[in-house]
Amino acid sequence: MKFGVVTFPGSNCDEDMVYVLESILDQKVERLWHKDTDLKGVDFVILPGGFSYGDYLRSGAIAKLSPIMGEVIKHANNGGYVMGICNGFQILTESGLLEGALLHNDNQKFICKNIHLKRVSGDTGITKNLNATKAYKIPIAHGEGRFFASEATIDRLEANGQVLFQYCDENGVVNSESNPNGSVNNIAGICNEGKNVFGMMPHPERAADEELANTDGKEMFLSILAHCK
Repeated sequence: MKFGVVTFPGSNCDEDMVYVLESILDQKVERLWHKDTDLKGVDFVILPGGFSYGDYLRSGAIAKLSPIMGEVIKHANNGGYVMGICNGFQILTESGLLEGALLHNDNQKFICKNIHLKRVSGDTGITKNLNATKAYKIPIAHGEGRFFASEATIDRLEANGQVLFQYCDENGVVNSESNPNGSVNNIAGICNEGKNVFGMMPHPERAADEELANTDGKEMFLSILAHCK
């Protein structure tokens, strides 16, 4: 599989992602610039974390207008795989590829720490290999990570198996105490109805190297490699 990692002005997790894909997972990677209008034949596009365009206006609201996003949207609408992490998730919601919105954290503070995730839907490429009973330790680093959508939208996402992850405690219990930002129903990641576009606020690429003493995030990438063909 050939991955494409997009860099916007203000991206700061693009090289982390390239490192994990190339050096740890031995995958082919194309570095894509936000002004490109060619995806260079990649199979899987990743929008990394960071602060695209300084998070001015709203996080992801300006990045969605970058030339490359027209190609990313076409790729997704044709069934191609797209994944947005943190700021990338925000860009996907602003672009309309994913439903809902990411609002300011309920405590109005930037949060940078390890949290735990529980797999919800097991019917997507990123989650099929994951253990439904395990609490995965993954870092977060965001100021606008509070997932919000209407009650009707949340009901539809849950009914369609589009909720990928929920914040939980270290024992896998989903409760208000384990919700770091006030997201509706502790939602930490979702996918589209076609299950080829994924978005999540936590950073699995920051938990994929043994040097960091945490490889829980690597399991998500291995699931992608096994099931996103």
